[in-house]
Amino acid sequence: MNAQADRWQIVLTTAGSDEQARSIARALVERRLAACVNVVPLGCSVYRFKGRIEEEQEQLLWIKTAERLFPAVCAAVRELHSYETPEVLALDVRDGDADYLRWLGESLLETS
Repeated sequence: MNAQADRWQIVLTTAGSDEQARSIARALVERRLAACVNVVPLGCSVYRFKGRIEEEQEQLLWIKTAERLFPAVCAAVRELHSYETPEVLALDVRDGDADYLRWLGESLLETS
């Protein structure tokens, strides 16, 4: 697919450790499912899981990719993640710097 025709997404996930976050980030970039992944110290996440309120220290991953790759990104996160139900949320990118978006497209896996 032509990079000009791609629709871009930021996919969010969290990880319970810096080591796991970096491992997921590296794997996604190596597989060309992401052009770039930012690992951001998130701090505390409070959430309900299996009827209980949980509180954990987590890292936030900002995964820059194309909409067409979302199913593969989601599958890879589930494969690489230790969480039973990892967060995988896609946010559409409405616009961006043309040079950055061109680089993004050049950095990703080509699909037919």
